[in-house]
Amino acid sequence: MVRIKDDSGTHTKCLLDPFTEEASQLEAAARNTDWEREIAIQLMAKCGLRADEVTYPTLDRLRWSANGDCWLVEVQGKNTKGGGKKTRDAWVPEGVAENMQRFASERDRDTTESIVSVTTPSVRRWVKEAAEQLASNGHGDRWRSVSSHDLRRSWATYHIVERGVDVRTMMSIGGWSDYSA
Repeated sequence: MVRIKDDSGTHTKCLLDPFTEEASQLEAAARNTDWEREIAIQLMAKCGLRADEVTYPTLDRLRWSANGDCWLVEVQGKNTKGGGKKTRDAWVPEGVAENMQRFASERDRDTTESIVSVTTPSVRRWVKEAAEQLASNGHGDRWRSVSSHDLRRSWATYHIVERGVDVRTMMSIGGWSDYSA
């Protein structure tokens, strides 16, 4: 995990690799409390959703892409140009899609019911609690700096830097309207 202090020195940004042991550790810590928490963290760390977007996905918004190469989920979230909410499709790794489907089935969720059904502050708290559990269990104090937004930032950085995904594509699926974000 890489930690970077912001210019003011008051906030620490953390970059995790969303597809390695770091993300798996955070997911497992959340899963120790509840399966729904694991899915919330997966939606942020592996799909790039904002904390306030995590409650939007439902099974009827999850679909296999038209060209048959990946899972997508419709997300309605922040419009970075201002105004009302903006709808976009976000990539969903196959393992996350399967986890969402199993969870909804085993918890008897209707296809129109949110997979994660809590408030945004609860989603943020879940990330902090899972990270604190890791820090308390000897995985390092660095975890105490991790926030829900760090998961989204890590997801975007991974795809742009490690996978070489075009910035415009990332802007589209991540819901950003300009390069400065």
